[in-house]
Amino acid sequence: MWNVILLVLSAMTLAGIIYLTTRVRKFTPFVRLAEKHKALSVLLALACVLTVGFFAFINLYSVVIVFLHLVIFWALFDLGFLIGRKIAKKERKRYIEGVCAILFTAVYLSVGWYNAHRVVETGFSVKFSKVGSPLRIVEVADSHLGITLDGREFAEQMERVNGTDPDVVVIVGDFVDDDSEKKDMLLACEALGKLKTKYGVYFVYGNHDDGYFSYRDFSSKELREALTSNGVVILEDSSVEITDGVVLVGRLDRTFAKRLDAPSLTKDLDKDKYIVMLDHQPNDYDAEEKSGADLVLSGHTHGGHIFPAGEIGLLIGANDRVYGSETRGGTTFFVTSGISGWGIPFKTFCKSEYVVIDVLPE
Repeated sequence: MWNVILLVLSAMTLAGIIYLTTRVRKFTPFVRLAEKHKALSVLLALACVLTVGFFAFINLYSVVIVFLHLVIFWALFDLGFLIGRKIAKKERKRYIEGVCAILFTAVYLSVGWYNAHRVVETGFSVKFSKVGSPLRIVEVADSHLGITLDGREFAEQMERVNGTDPDVVVIVGDFVDDDSEKKDMLLACEALGKLKTKYGVYFVYGNHDDGYFSYRDFSSKELREALTSNGVVILEDSSVEITDGVVLVGRLDRTFAKRLDAPSLTKDLDKDKYIVMLDHQPNDYDAEEKSGADLVLSGHTHGGHIFPAGEIGLLIGANDRVYGSETRGGTTFFVTSGISGWGIPFKTFCKSEYVVIDVLPE
C-alpha cells in the first residue's frame, strides 16, 4: 500500500512541477524573457518552482505539503479567474492568479504553523452515576518529540498541566517519534516525573513509540527505563484501580500483534466501577462499547492534521472518529487532536492541545 501511495505522490509531484513551471512563465518578466531566450525562461521558472525545496530544512514531508498546497490553490485560482473572465466577457490584462495563489498559500500555511505550535488547553466534562466524587483527568497525546515541541518545550507545557490540579495524567501514545532525540526524550520523561497528581501518571504506547525505523539515538528499552524511572506507569493490555471505584485500562496499540481484544481486557473487572480505557488509535469503538468501558480516550488523528486527511481517514475506515466526543450506548469516546503532530509542522482546521477532562457525579 505504501508503495502505491509513494508512486501516486511521485506522479503528482512531477505533474505539479510541470504545471507550476508553466504558470510561473505567465508572469510578465518571464513572458518578456521568453521572447528572446525561451529556454532560459523555462529554466528560471523551474528554478523558482523548486525553491519550495527550501522547506527541506524542516523535513521532506514539509516540502511535499507546501508544494501540494501551492499546486492545488494555484489551480483553483486559475479556474476561478477563468470562470470570472468568461462571465464578465473580459480578456486577461495581467496574470494575477499566481500572485493570489502564492499569497493565499503563504497565509493559509502560516495559520497552520501557528495552530501547530500554539498549544491550547481544552476542557471537556462528562457525568456518570458510577462516580462518587469529581475526577480530573488530563489527557496528553501525540507529542512526537522534535516536531513542534522539543524536550524543554514539552516540559513547559507540563508546567501548565500542573497548574490544572490534575487527579491523574494519561499519556495516550506517540510520545516520541522515529527521529526524536534522546536528550529531548529524557527531558520530557523528567517533566512527567515532576507532575503533581493524586493518582499518578499513566502511559500507553502509540504506533510510533516503539519505532518503525532504527535511526533514532535511543532504544525502546531506554524509553521504557526513562519513563518508569520517573514514576510513569506503563499500561500494556493491563488495568489498575487508581482510586476507590475508578479503574484505568491501558491497551497496547493495534500495531502490536499480541494485543488483546477490548472485551477480554474488562471481562474480569467489576462493571459497577468507573472504567476509563486508554487506546491510542480511535478505531475499535464497537468492541470497546461491548467491553463495558465508560470512557475511552484516544489520540492518533491529530484532529485531521492537514485538511482533508481526517475526512479521508473516516471515509476509508481508518478511524471511527477524528476529533471530539460521542456516546455509543453507555460509553463516551473522546479523541484529542494532540499536543503536537507527526512529521509536519502545520495543522489546518485543527489545533494542538492538552485536554482537561472533568468526570462529575451524575
